[in-house]
Amino acid sequence: MTDAIQSPTARRKRRSSADIADRILSAAKEEFTRGGFEGTTTAAIARRADVTEAQLFRHYASKAALFQEAVFKPLNQHFCDFHIRNLGDASQVGSQRDKAHGYITELQQFIADHSKMLMSLIVARTYVPGSMQGVGEFDSLRAYFDRGAAMMSQRVEGDAKVAPELMVRVSFAAVLASVMFKDWLFPEGLASDEAIRAAIIDFVIEGVNANADPGLK
Repeated sequence: MTDAIQSPTARRKRRSSADIADRILSAAKEEFTRGGFEGTTTAAIARRADVTEAQLFRHYASKAALFQEAVFKPLNQHFCDFHIRNLGDASQVGSQRDKAHGYITELQQFIADHSKMLMSLIVARTYVPGSMQGVGEFDSLRAYFDRGAAMMSQRVEGDAKVAPELMVRVSFAAVLASVMFKDWLFPEGLASDEAIRAAIIDFVIEGVNANADPGLK
């Protein structure tokens, strides 16, 4: 007698709890970056992860909690790593302009690399009031602003034309907007990507230098 033919409905290998949680997080990241917080449902996440909604809610109490784990925490960690790498040592060798140029260039690339996650977070916190309970402050971004303001203050002689804590936020906003909304702000044919990036770098550096002691520029 030949061996018995295996049934096509053979029982699937049982998944571990850790494997299920990983599948849910991976699926949630894809769904949130594609549809944003409001446009994503737990049913869609469960389907992508090939789990039931009951399994999803056993691991994550709410959609906001899942957003926190899948999008907010990784983005916060990415930004924390960037912050440490770029602002951790104020004694680096090189002119202030060269260091600022290198930093802004990397910030532009960082925002471009994480634009989908950032947009998902921006939309969720701006247009879905009350839905983000449990999602804390962007700790690493606040640390970046505090550190940047402190470094700018060291370069100011007398009263600053623009408060350093405001200048660092305005500078960041200029870089963020130029990357996140590039297609809207800079129509095709207006300038090359390289020219746009160079213009933003010069704009930010000149703005920061407006507060600086001339001897430190």
